Amino acid sequence: MVSMRSQINLRLPEGMRKMAEKYVQTHGLKNIQELAKVAIGEKIMEKKYDSSFTPREIELIDRLIAVSIKKGKLATEKDLFKALK
Repeated sequence: MVSMRSQINLRLPEGMRKMAEKYVQTHGLKNIQELAKVAIGEKIMEKKYDSSFTPREIELIDRLIAVSIKKGKLATEKDLFKALK
């Protein structure tokens, strides 16, 4: 089976690009392209988190993950899922 993929070009304001690069680094993504795919997927697919969490709780969880990665406690998303099992 052949997978059909389309390529798009995305222009970002400089400030948004810098924030995206920082997000990529702190969340263990490969690049901004991967971030864009994840973000688009989250917008068009069902939520991938327990909807009983408040936006503030989700923000705190994201910050905890970012700090853990930065301190070397968790290196990748794969490591995080392994630690949570």
